[in-house]
Amino acid sequence: MSEFRDWYNSVPFFTRYWLTCTIVLSLIGRFGLINYYNLVLDFYPFINQFQIWRPVTALFFYPIGPGTGFHFLINCYFLYNYSQRLETGMFAGKPADYFYMLLFNWACCVIIGLLVNLPLLMDPMVLSVLYVWCQLNKDVIVSFWFGTRFKAMYLPWVLLAFNMILSGGGVMELLGILIGHLSFFLQFKYPQEFGGPALLNPPAFLKQIFPDTRYVGGFGTAPQARAPTRAGGGGGGTVFGGHNWGRGHTLGGN
Repeated sequence: MSEFRDWYNSVPFFTRYWLTCTIVLSLIGRFGLINYYNLVLDFYPFINQFQIWRPVTALFFYPIGPGTGFHFLINCYFLYNYSQRLETGMFAGKPADYFYMLLFNWACCVIIGLLVNLPLLMDPMVLSVLYVWCQLNKDVIVSFWFGTRFKAMYLPWVLLAFNMILSGGGVMELLGILIGHLSFFLQFKYPQEFGGPALLNPPAFLKQIFPDTRYVGGFGTAPQARAPTRAGGGGGGTVFGGHNWGRGHTLGGN
């Protein structure tokens, strides 16, 4: 039990509680402790009956059953793996910045969910975080099923195609990619490459609640700012190892 406690405490703060709330709320719905309909996003009760908890519970709840259990576990794996990498990598020492990015992605999921009647937000939210990590680590080699290997920048699209082939879906993945791309563009690409203002900087009160620390991480490289002169350098970043499907990443030079 002490090993589990040590592992649990080692998981970064936001990743830890996002994963915990997801598992707990999904199990509560699975065993019928709360009617699962009260946990999903539904426009009418949210607006007309003021059930304001629905956007939050729709993020954490996922219906676990014989046909969805494996997909739920894969989602939890992606959540843990890529949220942890972002939190301890590009956002290391900047908890308010990471929390603000999560809030932005979640708000986009809620708005789209209300517009298109999307009751569950776990899929697009997890894919949006995975997409941001993949954009920050484009040249990292990742391994997928059956020994296939490719650059991380293609992973979200592989998952989209994979789900379309297996289940005829893909809408959730596409929404996650679009939300992740918007988040990445506003937070990194627009200010760094196009010289625009930083549109996703957290407000001062979040910085007070989650103050910056001095820890510096080592995974992911933001897009480089364009040089003001004609003599420009490449915009690539440092590449750090890959990972095996279903396992943690392996550090190594490229």
